[in-house]
Amino acid sequence: MTTQNIHVRKDALARAELVHVEPMELAEGAVRLAVESFSVTANNVTYAVVGDGFKYWDFFPAPDPYGIVPMWGHARVEESKCPDIAVGERVYGYLPMATHLNVVPGKVSAGGFSDMSEHRQPMSPVYNQYSRLAADPEHDPERQAERMIFAPLFRTGFLIADFMRREEWFGAGQVILTSASSKTAMALASAAKATSPQVRRVGLTSSANVEFVRASGLYDEVTAYDALEQMEKRPSVVVDFAGNASLLARVHAHFAESLAYSCLVGATHKDARSTFGSGEEMEGPKPQLFFAPDHMIAFARDHGRDEASRLVAEAWHRFLGEVAGTVAIDRRQGLPAAREVWLEMVEGRIDPARGIVIEPQAR
Repeated sequence: MTTQNIHVRKDALARAELVHVEPMELAEGAVRLAVESFSVTANNVTYAVVGDGFKYWDFFPAPDPYGIVPMWGHARVEESKCPDIAVGERVYGYLPMATHLNVVPGKVSAGGFSDMSEHRQPMSPVYNQYSRLAADPEHDPERQAERMIFAPLFRTGFLIADFMRREEWFGAGQVILTSASSKTAMALASAAKATSPQVRRVGLTSSANVEFVRASGLYDEVTAYDALEQMEKRPSVVVDFAGNASLLARVHAHFAESLAYSCLVGATHKDARSTFGSGEEMEGPKPQLFFAPDHMIAFARDHGRDEASRLVAEAWHRFLGEVAGTVAIDRRQGLPAAREVWLEMVEGRIDPARGIVIEPQAR
């Protein structure tokens, strides 16, 4: 048996190679996962764009100057040397753009386990947790694709809305969301609509995506990027999902003193590295990075694990109802398809109305 990985060059994201690797012998206590499916979204581009600063390249190492981009998806236990995890069991969690992954289960419970592999311990524990589907209350066999496509992004949007609400939206009456067609922006708009209906939700997007964003029903106003300077100036916060430094600078220049807070979340454009830590001077408040895992840990601490899970699940099911039918599931077979989709995503050629799922184990 050989395994397959997609190696992406860290400094040239449009360079991706399909690599065949001889699998390592499984260590005592370890488990080999066969990756069944994962989604490829703009969120994965963000992982790559900011991978060095946030250690996203470190989860699934590859020979320099290449890395393996993390994905969210489902896997099946193919081989086990861990007495607590049986062959055939299915899990959901952080996976490589690959056919297989070896993990070392620890902190095992009926609901899940953490990968205790040494190289993963310096990173946020949120990314090292795997849900065991047999006892996972969020698992729905009929909505597995939607979970992969929306769930990781939904949690980030939910946590941003919670953060802004606790800060009373910094005194602003509207929130401006760049890359409004992105799934994380839609999740924020949904959560804000439910918990802060008094705050206007304004989506900024490309001209091609205006109708899609309007049809979602999640925004009070939708504006194309080229019409940004025509927007009414009112006290606002901006949440930037695009990661485009020039676009964010235009938002800052237009709203200037009316801008109360600037939040950096994602980078859906491959040439957007300069937004993160560039120190570029902009009018108004200095943009602040939002790191969702830290906020998830704080949210669970503030509410207690059970109540936090209930609040997230309640909002998640509401969001699923709101986005039902907005995205057509596009399934593709074999890991080579992941390389092609990755290149399309990096170049911004993916229709937001398509949710792409890769099934690496070719049938």
